Amino acid sequence: MHKLLIPLTSVAAFLSGCASVAVSTDLIEQRTAFALGLDRSSFTISNRQDDGLRTQYVATAKNGQRYNCYVTGTFSVTGRVVSDALCSKPGEAPKNPLLNR
Repeated sequence: MHKLLIPLTSVAAFLSGCASVAVSTDLIEQRTAFALGLDRSSFTISNRQDDGLRTQYVATAKNGQRYNCYVTGTFSVTGRVVSDALCSKPGEAPKNPLLNR
C-alpha cells in the first residue's frame, strides 16, 4: 500500500501544476476579451506576473483604458483548467459579474 501511495502523491503534485505553465497567452486573451466585452484585437496584455495558481496582468484597451486583471490556472486529471478573467479599473473595487455590482 505504501509503495502505491508515493507514486500517486508524486503524480498529484505534478498534475497540480502552476499558473505559469497552465495559463497561456492565448487563454489570457480569450478570457479577458469575454470579461471586458471587447474584441481580442482591441487590447494588449502587459505586466504578466505568475504567482502560484494566479496570473495577474494589465489589459490596455486601444482607447487607453487600463484594467487590472487576473486568472487562476492549474492542471488536473481532466486537463488544463483556467478560470474566467476578473478585471477592474485601477482604483476601483473588483465587481462580481454574477451579482452585477
